[in-house]
This record gives sequence, structure tokens and C-alpha cells, in this order.
Amino acid sequence: MRFLRPHSLLVVNDTRVIPARLAGTKPTGGHVEILLVERLSADNRDDRSGGPGWSEDWRALARGLGRQPPRARLRFAGDVEAEILARGPRGEVELRFSGQGKSDLLTLIEEIGFVPLPPYIEAARRARGAVVRPDDDKARYQTVYARHPGAVAAPTAGLHFTQELISALQEEGHAIVRITLHVGPGTFRPVTVPDPTQHHLDAERYEVSEAAAESLRQAQAQSRPIVAVGTTVVRTLESLARLGPLAAGRGSTSLYLLPGSEFRVVTDLVTNFHLPRSSLLMLVAAFAGRERVLGAYCEAIERGYRFYSYGDAMFIRPGSLPA
Repeated sequence: MRFLRPHSLLVVNDTRVIPARLAGTKPTGGHVEILLVERLSADNRDDRSGGPGWSEDWRALARGLGRQPPRARLRFAGDVEAEILARGPRGEVELRFSGQGKSDLLTLIEEIGFVPLPPYIEAARRARGAVVRPDDDKARYQTVYARHPGAVAAPTAGLHFTQELISALQEEGHAIVRITLHVGPGTFRPVTVPDPTQHHLDAERYEVSEAAAESLRQAQAQSRPIVAVGTTVVRTLESLARLGPLAAGRGSTSLYLLPGSEFRVVTDLVTNFHLPRSSLLMLVAAFAGRERVLGAYCEAIERGYRFYSYGDAMFIRPGSLPA
């Protein structure tokens, strides 16, 4: 807290991680794994027996689908089925999920789904033979202020915040507002092209309320610091700024911030230590300067800081890092 300037406005991302990884079977009996990405539509209906039923169209990623054609049906726990509507490159697929009863898929996956942890966490656990119950990650991989379900990855800078810390910040005169950006699987996709400017981010859905927008406008008018808790907040606010004066709204953003990018809203940043060749690290380098960030990472390694999702965080104000 001692690094915050007086009367800072902290902006947090209140998306909630859903157990988006589903294990199912193909018509052949083989196994398939689905990662839900985005709900496209939902429909309540009566099933053939006259009872209540539901169906939802989702964009997803599939592993192990093989040569299953459109219209093939996949089966999952909880009497959930999914019809393949379309297939695309890199495992992309559109599915129509359906089931009986008055429930919906977001409710059912709390029982039948698994938290889609970042690949490096899974690999590290396998390497050391760790045994973790699925329900443990459902609690750990979630911020204390998570509210709106829809993310497949946590906005990990927020994992450092507790209710006690939030109360202490408010008692010191700082304000906290919430925005929502549903983090998609593209956040794990490394930059593999030789020219980073040729990398493209997947679009992610966001929503900013009128109350949050008004708080941001007031902070700007009063020249108060606007502190983004995580790179997802940076991308949301800077996307809004590129549409005009800050205003409430919902939409999607694929904004990719690289060194040389202009930051029009965010003045300070709380962020974790990120993977090399990631769009997240490039955003941080754009915000604070490449050489300064690399210097900070070298010091973090020397001091034994923990990196990535369950690791340590850093507070950045441009010019605050050692040259």
C-alpha cells in the first residue's frame, strides 16, 4: 500500500473462472476433451417428452476430436450432449449443447467440469508428483471479488488481494471499481512469429458499467492515479479510450499493446511476472519500458521471486523501475 499515491483509483477485473474443461466421449467411444470459450446463444425449450429442456451454442476448443463430422454428437456427464455445428483450424469448434431439466450448462459444469489451469501449472505438478483435488483449484484459481462467470483463466494479479487488504485500501482513502473482461485461452498462446507485430490476439468480451465509467472520468478530471490490477484491466480501459471519451459499454477487444503503444487511461499497474514471448510481457514492456522491465525480471530471479499465475506480483509506475 505504501507505493500507492494518495486517493488512487484501483480498477479490478471481476470475471469469474468457470470449470470450462469437459471430458466426453465420441460416437466411436473414444475420449474427447472440450474447452469452452464463449457462449453464443441459449434457448430454453420443452424436450420430446414434454418436459423442460435447454440448449446452448458455444465456441470451444477440442482435443481428440479426430475426424468426427458436423452433426456428430458427443456425450458428457450429467446427461449432457453436444452436436458439432462447425469445425475450424487449431481445434476450434462450434457446439450445440443440450440437456433435460431447467438447468443450463454454466450451472452443470460446476459439477461436471474442471478448472482449465495454465499448462505450466499442470506440467509442474506432474513433474513433482503433486496430488491436488479439483475442488482446491476451483477455490484457489479465483479472485475474492470474482462475480461474473465467463473466464477460462483468472486475472492473476487479483489473486494477491484479500478482503482485508481491500478494506485497508479503502480506509486509507483509495477507491476500488470493478470492470469485467472474460479472459480467453488466447492469453496462453505464445508469440511464435519472428516479428511480434504480426501476432494477433483473440477477441475477449468486456463490460464496463456506468458507475465504473463515471469513477474513471472523475479520476481523470481530478488527475488522480488510475491503477490497473492486471493486464486484462489495462486492455479493457485502453480499448475504451480508443473508442472516444470514457463511457460505459460492452463489446469485445483484441487490443495488442507493444512497446511504442500509447496509454491513455492507466497510470500505474499491478501485474504478475509473465512468461517469455507472451503478449502479457510485451504489454508490461510497453507500459514501463523494455530495458527497465528486463532489469526488474533479472532482480526478481536473483531474489527468488515466484513467477506466473500463482507467483508474486510487481507494482509499476512508469519511471519507478531502476534504469
